[in-house]
Amino acid sequence: MRGQTGGGQCGARCDAGAGAAAAAPQRKIIHIDMDAFYASVEQRDDPALRGKPVAVGGARARGVVAAASYEARKFGVRSAMPSVTALRKCPELIFVKPRFEVYKQVSLQIRTIFSDYTPIIEPLSLDEAYLDVTENLKGIESATRIAEEIRAEIRVQTGLTASAGVSYNKFLAKLASDFRKPDGLYVIPPRMGAAFVEALDVGRFHGIGPATTAKMNRLGIRTGLDLRAQSLQFLSAHFGKSGPYYYWIARGVDERPVRADRRRKSLGAETTFAEDIFDFETARAGFGPIIDKVWSACERAGIRGRTVTVKVKYADFRQITRARSAPAAILARRQFAEIALALLGSVFPARTGIRLLGVSLSSLEDRRQEPEGQLQLGF
Repeated sequence: MRGQTGGGQCGARCDAGAGAAAAAPQRKIIHIDMDAFYASVEQRDDPALRGKPVAVGGARARGVVAAASYEARKFGVRSAMPSVTALRKCPELIFVKPRFEVYKQVSLQIRTIFSDYTPIIEPLSLDEAYLDVTENLKGIESATRIAEEIRAEIRVQTGLTASAGVSYNKFLAKLASDFRKPDGLYVIPPRMGAAFVEALDVGRFHGIGPATTAKMNRLGIRTGLDLRAQSLQFLSAHFGKSGPYYYWIARGVDERPVRADRRRKSLGAETTFAEDIFDFETARAGFGPIIDKVWSACERAGIRGRTVTVKVKYADFRQITRARSAPAAILARRQFAEIALALLGSVFPARTGIRLLGVSLSSLEDRRQEPEGQLQLGF
């Protein structure tokens, strides 16, 4: 087993209400993250790819890396990286077309393994999820032992490896799963929580992206210890609604529950064009198939939404979005297309070429009145 275990109380809040928090049972949260999931599935299914730098995605000039094997990551290849950049970093990189149906099937296998231990599963994507095992179906007291069993079962049933983080809240469990990747297990017990956080760069915190990291750095906040030194008032003034979240995670405190009823918030699609688009008619022609793809996915899932968002990425990689909400759920493709095209038209005339267009539907609701689990997209 990798990692450490221990007991003690969670880094407790010092404000009113701490007594109530202390009275509650100590939560046991596991974060499971599959290692280079898409690329690992491809290497599993094609022995010729094993041990070689692999990227799942398109090799064309406008292609993007969807996932990279660990062999490719050694060269600096990362997901969401333009394919031309990836090839420049790793000339021997092998591109493989994604097989999302296969990835979904494997993901369902993994979800079944999780459900043997707990019904409280919050999928984040096809390859990662939170599990609350405070009270589990097998009556196992040790969350670390459960994580070990799940990782072993995933290896046996799928031939793939998973990393796991175990802690008393979601924030720390997520950090822990990254700490021993790949194929690792790390445990952050309550007595270690605050100290573990203070030693890390804020850029490694889940929920703090590159832009926020840069802003924090400008304010002199580079580590968890620096973040903890800031007052709640200061963080709220500079980061708005996220301020309280940053204040508490710097102290190892995160009271968000694992939500078994987590639903998809939006459904969308996008396309990167082989050549930049400059006029509305060309954009409209390329936009039709994207609209069709999203609407077909809504039809299959039996869901509808109220808010349409159009995404535009320019040749210089500047990105904008335009959104509009209908008073009620959009029930027909024609209405969806009209709103999407009106939003698209609002960005023309374009000051520079457009390389990518996307559209999504949010504020989703179930139109089939089926159980919640059937709407869940992910594991």
